[in-house]
Amino acid sequence: MDRGGQGRALGVRALSNAGFTIRPAGPEDAEAVGALLRASYPPLMAAGYPADVLERALPAMMKANPLLLRSGTYHLAVSEGGAVIGCGGWTREPPGAPCQPVDPTVGHIRHFATHPDVLRRGVGSALLGRCIEEARVAGVRRLECLSSLVAERFYESAGFRAVGKRSVILAPGVQFDSIVMVLELTPPTG
Repeated sequence: MDRGGQGRALGVRALSNAGFTIRPAGPEDAEAVGALLRASYPPLMAAGYPADVLERALPAMMKANPLLLRSGTYHLAVSEGGAVIGCGGWTREPPGAPCQPVDPTVGHIRHFATHPDVLRRGVGSALLGRCIEEARVAGVRRLECLSSLVAERFYESAGFRAVGKRSVILAPGVQFDSIVMVLELTPPTG
């Protein structure tokens, strides 16, 4: 397993053996992504945030982002039975308001979630591995992530390192503490 700044990338055989496949998301997946976010975030975020913070923050966080669904770099993990059990992606644009100019060598990990029933079974790692490899091949040399307080170890396990903290403004008067994490990528060989 590569820990030298490249993150974890799972091969096709590993994905098929795990009982799920990964596919690009599209606008038609908005309802399924929203349902996954609503199933995942409330129970998992409770370990790291006070109830009053979650009460204000989760409504904004549990909506599928139409821009991500159209990006071509946002993916779903789908069980053999057709259920969406994980989601996540990457973009060159950072989360939040559009900024100019976008650095083509920097990518941003975006809106990850895994269904609580399949935690620690490789779903999130497979999605993250797919994103890391796609970004690397696309010329990204640094991936950035605004990790929730409860997901820091997950990103560390893929080679990301914490470089600071940031409060994300989700709506007027609604702040959500996060950890800024980065992963340096090397160009593909060959």
